[in-house]
Amino acid sequence: MDYRKPSDRKSMHSRIVQELGMQIVSGRFLPDDKLPAEALLCEEYAVSRPVLREATRVLVAKGLVYSKPRVGTVVKPRREWHMLDPDVLHWLMQSSPQNEFFNVLTSVRSIIEPAAAALAAQHATDADIAAIGEAYQRMEAAPTPEALLQPDLDFHSRIADATHNDLLANLCNMLSVAIAEALKHSNQRPNLHELALPRHKAILTAIENRDALGARHATLVQLDDARSALSVVLGTELS
Repeated sequence: MDYRKPSDRKSMHSRIVQELGMQIVSGRFLPDDKLPAEALLCEEYAVSRPVLREATRVLVAKGLVYSKPRVGTVVKPRREWHMLDPDVLHWLMQSSPQNEFFNVLTSVRSIIEPAAAALAAQHATDADIAAIGEAYQRMEAAPTPEALLQPDLDFHSRIADATHNDLLANLCNMLSVAIAEALKHSNQRPNLHELALPRHKAILTAIENRDALGARHATLVQLDDARSALSVVLGTELS
């Protein structure tokens, strides 16, 4: 369920998840803090205890809190949060300074994506390479930064799929929410096609040539360019 766009039937339940989740991630409630008592929250949101408990179970499943009888609902240490949960990622993006969040994201991408590209160069099938190439062709044909977003995401996700490593592909997929947000900003850079496309083409060419070292290097170059693009658009230097 998308808690950012709740259905009418689940709107109150979703609102509780959204608001409490954001308050926890933003630091309004700190680790080891207790959330307000059930009775107070039920009164604040005008809901029954079962509705509140259902919302609390969602926060428990996301690793944000634990709940015990006669103790209440307590915020867990940050290291135990499920950071790759799409909603937790969304709340982190909403509550963190942009340059701080994108610094963290780019550092993670710089660890994962070069390795994924190298594995793709070693293990991709002909069909995998054709799929990556098709995404690149759509990138070339995109007339606007907005139109470039989905082909760009597809390009990177198909490289991850081409590793034939399910854990790695799933990890890359879980980061897609944050990567999409970063691309929305970096793709606003002037001369986008002239600067970004050759670097993506270099990754594709290395994978086509089964050049693992070349694919790794080309991906590092592309990510360094993405970091520069974010710096230009945000008007701040990313470390």
